[in-house]
Amino acid sequence: MIVITAPTGNIGRHLLSRLLESAPAAGEELRVIVRDPARLPDAARGRVEVVTGSHGEAGVLDRAFEGADAVFWLVPPDASLTPYDAYSAFTLPAVKALAAHGVGHVVGVSALGRGTPLADRAGLVTASLAMDDLIAGTGVAYRALACPSFFENLLEEAASIREQGVFTDSVDAGRQAPMVAVADIAATAAGLLLNRSWTGTGSVPVLGPQDLSPDDLARIMTEQLGRPVRYERRPLDELFTTLVGFGLDEAFVQGIVDMKRAKDAGLDAGVARTPDTASPTGFEQWCAQTLKPAVLEAS
Repeated sequence: MIVITAPTGNIGRHLLSRLLESAPAAGEELRVIVRDPARLPDAARGRVEVVTGSHGEAGVLDRAFEGADAVFWLVPPDASLTPYDAYSAFTLPAVKALAAHGVGHVVGVSALGRGTPLADRAGLVTASLAMDDLIAGTGVAYRALACPSFFENLLEEAASIREQGVFTDSVDAGRQAPMVAVADIAATAAGLLLNRSWTGTGSVPVLGPQDLSPDDLARIMTEQLGRPVRYERRPLDELFTTLVGFGLDEAFVQGIVDMKRAKDAGLDAGVARTPDTASPTGFEQWCAQTLKPAVLEAS
């Protein structure tokens, strides 16, 4: 029995789709925790057990983890909370439930940066690494998917790219760093959940096929979209003021700012890309298949 949290989210929906295809042949049953079962894909109906509610609630987790062998754990960050509350406090009920129900294996979505000089001052990344430590402390076999920034973050810029030919971030235009497609994260998670021969705790980097800078992204988007796209660097203090103005928790916003500052200082550069840490989806492919429709079909 594999339990999937956040099965309708960016990563979870790809993971659920993969496991619906491959879990039956492996003799695995699937159970999902979801706030709104109506959001589950049609392909899942009648094929997964559904536990309705939040995976931050003890009662929900007790039902979901009963008889479970493995869990996919993803915390959906809540910008109304402090980073500690959004990650570690949210995870505390799961820590108790994992131990109470004797779950053997957990795969969690986390971040790059562990072991680097920046790890203790990287905002949301620091909070995510602390969450990993909580889960690992239960004694389960745990693998943290150590992820860089997602290609999918650029979907939030689709309107700006369409209307102004501009996307923004706060890192240096020439700062190259790994980036990854969420589908590749899901594929790595599926492999770990289905083949549970691993033990102990550790990180599994998912780095994409190459490092990219904002200038690289702009060039590739220009080529793929057939229209000029350029990058504008946004000052961190401006980002802080804007996000707080939207009503986000100030400590959470500071966590975003600290994370972006750490990434600009090389937080994600500490792991070498090898055949084991690379993932296949390139930005050109993702741009053509995912970003281009989001930008052009709304034109």
